[in-house]
Amino acid sequence: MDGMLKLFVSSFILMPMLLTTSSAQSCSRYAFSSNRVFSSCNDLPYLNSFLHWNFDSSSSTAQIAYRNTAVTPSMWVAWAINPVSTGMVGSQALVAYRNPDGTVKAYTSSVDSYKTSLSESNLTFSVSDLSATYSNSEMTIYATLELPNNMTSVNQVWQNGPISASTNTPGPHSFSGSNVLCMGTLDLLSGQSDTTSSENPETRNRNIHGSLNAVSWGILMPTGVIIARYMRVFKSADPAWFYLHITCQSSAYILGVIGWATGLKLGSDSSGVQHTAHRNIGIVLFFLGTLQVFALLLRPKKDHKYRFYWEIYHHSVGYTVILLSIINIYKGFDILDPQNKWKRAYTSILMALVMIAVLLEAFTWYIVVRRKRSARSGMMNGANGVNMG
Repeated sequence: MDGMLKLFVSSFILMPMLLTTSSAQSCSRYAFSSNRVFSSCNDLPYLNSFLHWNFDSSSSTAQIAYRNTAVTPSMWVAWAINPVSTGMVGSQALVAYRNPDGTVKAYTSSVDSYKTSLSESNLTFSVSDLSATYSNSEMTIYATLELPNNMTSVNQVWQNGPISASTNTPGPHSFSGSNVLCMGTLDLLSGQSDTTSSENPETRNRNIHGSLNAVSWGILMPTGVIIARYMRVFKSADPAWFYLHITCQSSAYILGVIGWATGLKLGSDSSGVQHTAHRNIGIVLFFLGTLQVFALLLRPKKDHKYRFYWEIYHHSVGYTVILLSIINIYKGFDILDPQNKWKRAYTSILMALVMIAVLLEAFTWYIVVRRKRSARSGMMNGANGVNMG
């Protein structure tokens, strides 16, 4: 019994250690089933990817194996070297995907634009022994690369995306989240890699675009409407409410235009990236926001015969802008795919504004009803006084 107890206790202690070791496996512990051996490897930080290689500096030849361990049968994977830049355009790619009959296709593709469909083409350097395997959701690409002389450090890019069911060819990959971060430099001699951080210029510009538009269209604009609708009820707040409203809406419009301009710049820099609905709503918002600015310049006096129609136009356009702004901000969150805390933070601010508006709406109706009752009571008292006279 003592022996059985010791065995049980030992197993209980060792099992978590074995599970921890298994879950912490890296590329250095990986053994290829084909008995291939690679002297160097890197755990790539995104898309469950790993790169293994042997490099012969005397002949500038690199034998590589790129592994992606989270691949469905309807996905493609690619690993590339970019001799001219650090991004996607100009990269020389090795591509692989699984055919419907279970065979795996591996080929080369030279990427010359964001609109690429990864069609088969020659690279700027020679590639031999190109093959790929797929098993247990893991795709591995093997190849031998004959790099230009003295090239010991390379710009690498890796990616995955869906296979088009209708054409059985690679479709566009995601342009948000981890997919926009899969690039960096690799020293083939030392094995050191420098992966692009989350604050690369493109990501930074996307974040600026999103922040400006969330603050302007999504927070300042509704706040300005709340000020105009509820502060004007208090006679002592006139005309202060009007100037606060104008300040808030003008600031929102200026920041919104800057955010809109950054969106146009992002679109021009990414010609192959299409977010049609987000872009079209943004254009409509800019148009309607500009109309509101002109509405301020054409605002009739309170006793003007057209003031009633102006207010209908001004209010309807204003509420339309707020509704479209909120819709487009959430579309932007889906595109940028930031950490959930940012989406939750904006949602919390939006809910706070809604609660404030609900409470002020109830309070406003209370004041209006009380004033009407007071006015009616005053009229009745006045009438009674006249009759008594």
